[in-house]
Amino acid sequence: MTKKTYTCIMCPKGCRVTLMIRGKEIVKVEGNECPLGAKYAIQEFKNPVRIVTTTVKIKDANFKRLPVKTAKPIPKSLIKECLKLLSDVEVTPPIKSGEVIVKNICGTGSDVVATREML
Repeated sequence: MTKKTYTCIMCPKGCRVTLMIRGKEIVKVEGNECPLGAKYAIQEFKNPVRIVTTTVKIKDANFKRLPVKTAKPIPKSLIKECLKLLSDVEVTPPIKSGEVIVKNICGTGSDVVATREML
């Protein structure tokens, strides 16, 4: 049996949640002070996901880069691939905040959206 410990980020307490694992099965969860801690640690073990924030190039605007983010979390294992794809993206103003820049990035089901308006 192995142990994996995660620091929960769901609330300010920052519980140290330990999973007892046999093979790929979670046998026991301990250290969480609320159900959110257990849920977070299990998600991190089974399929960690993250919101990705970055910038893309923008032509003929006041700034050279447009801030963007994924509309929902994507698998952590696909972050580098998504960032590589976004490094080649260039948009033209006007852009509205929330406008979709890339649909279904890397087949994740999450769109990349602008987080700022650029005229």
